[in-house]
Amino acid sequence: MAQPPQIGEFGQKVLISAGSNVSENISDAAALVQKCKRLLSDACDCAVSASRIYRTPAFPAGAGPDFANAVFACETTLSAGDVLARLHAIEAGAGRTRKVRWAQRVLDLDLLAFGDAVLPDAATWQHWHDLALSQQMTEAPEQLILPHPRVQDRPFVLVPMRDVAPDWEHPVLGLGIDAMLATCDPSAISGVIPLE
Repeated sequence: MAQPPQIGEFGQKVLISAGSNVSENISDAAALVQKCKRLLSDACDCAVSASRIYRTPAFPAGAGPDFANAVFACETTLSAGDVLARLHAIEAGAGRTRKVRWAQRVLDLDLLAFGDAVLPDAATWQHWHDLALSQQMTEAPEQLILPHPRVQDRPFVLVPMRDVAPDWEHPVLGLGIDAMLATCDPSAISGVIPLE
């Protein structure tokens, strides 16, 4: 089993995505995502950098109103598990419930990356990475998987991630953000539209 990543004096660089399609009014969702910067700073006791906020269609198509999405970056001395617990607490505070996978969400916070950590191990990460779409829509891991196994497939994550971590390289795939975007559907990329 892989050892937990060692956290240095200045912590690990953490990347977190935030999304909301709380209502048909995109400005309500954008305001909630914008509020996450302060909530994350307080919860993780760190300075937080924020991408622009982007409007993206819900996935799968018809799953609800458009999303407001952003990515946040910070350095923290917390463990990956502690960061995840604090993200879940922020979601719960916003009224998030987890009843239906990929349903309309008040607030969705995903831990995308924790330094170069591959958790819990490379084989488990590969299993979740390789899931067919039909399985992704019904199955969720019971443990933290890092980096997020879908990050390379999601322009609504990669485009805002480029704002705050343009040099980030996937620790398993060895690809930078632009290289991952080059493998995505161009129509999905063009659907990621900055609100600001």
